Amino acid sequence: MTDEMNKDQSNRPTDPAMPDPRDRDGDAARYEAMLEEARKLRGVSLGKDAWRQLRKNRVAMASLIFLIVLTILSAFAPLIPFQPPRLVDMSRRFTPPTITLNANPTIVVDEGDERLDASLDEGFGELGPVSNFMLHIRVKIFGNWAIPSICGTDNLGRDILSRLFWGSRISLVVGLVATLVSLIIGVSYGAIAGYLGGWIDNLMMRIVDVMYSIPFIFLVIFLMSILREVDLSHLGLNEITLFFLLIGAIYWLTMARVVRGQVISLRNEPYIEAARTIGAGHTRIVFLHLVPNLLSIVIVYLTLTIPRVILFESFLSFLGFGVQSPDVSWGLLANEGLKVITPVKTLWWLVVFPGIALGFTLWALNFLGDGLRDALDPKLKNK
Repeated sequence: MTDEMNKDQSNRPTDPAMPDPRDRDGDAARYEAMLEEARKLRGVSLGKDAWRQLRKNRVAMASLIFLIVLTILSAFAPLIPFQPPRLVDMSRRFTPPTITLNANPTIVVDEGDERLDASLDEGFGELGPVSNFMLHIRVKIFGNWAIPSICGTDNLGRDILSRLFWGSRISLVVGLVATLVSLIIGVSYGAIAGYLGGWIDNLMMRIVDVMYSIPFIFLVIFLMSILREVDLSHLGLNEITLFFLLIGAIYWLTMARVVRGQVISLRNEPYIEAARTIGAGHTRIVFLHLVPNLLSIVIVYLTLTIPRVILFESFLSFLGFGVQSPDVSWGLLANEGLKVITPVKTLWWLVVFPGIALGFTLWALNFLGDGLRDALDPKLKNK
């Protein structure tokens, strides 16, 4: 009995502070099990979680798919065998929607490169190098064949379907460029005003209030009437580019107010105080700490601003102060359609198809904005 007790005591560690090896093996096994369980649990980033929530919204996903398809078709319109949007053919004037293609060739492809380039310039106008390259590939693939006038023709015999897709390039670009300009100005202005506060904030917001009191439509019409008479080609600006920038320069006011309110609620948060403690400057705090935490709100407002800008551009083009012929946009198409509609003869396709294109795009952008708002809102995360 004494020998067994001595043997048992000899197996124990002499130092009481030293852990028992058997206990150490058990802890290692438990830690290994906990580590294995942790490997199975994967965290989800905010972006992935928002995407998962957005996919549950069928209307928002359908809107996103529609916008992606529309953007792809608009970007690659030179590759698609549409009829030349500027080609005038009075023999096909006011042709109703049909699936019978005119027998006359729309593009000359068998009289040399110079004749081909002249034909493309006549039917498509001056294009950039990328669009021109895609157009030549389209000619090599499809030749003279083009999609029938399934949406009819206008008063000059031009194909409505082709003009819809070529016009969507301008309508979508003006929405994106003008919204990007308003985003840069509005986010910077609102973030600086909200962060600095005090009399600077009051002064900057009073400027916004004064600009809000100016009717945007009359301002744009006035500026476009003046700037049309000024040659800005030496600055690399044409009338359409100037139109894009001008619309964006007047749509930043609401964005500035939204961002300012959010910055005021975040500027005293602990992570901002920590940034100040380590010596971060005002510019670093505003643009590297505050603005990234506003991206969810900015993205949602962005999707709601794009349709407003597109609608505003269409309205100005409808009034004759926006995109001018021979360029084409959805608003200009609707304006041209209304000019030729009379009580004697209703040429419905001249207004219906541009209205459908504009309406579906605006609906899709608004539905997508609502879906993004729900997906990015943490209060609705578990609902």
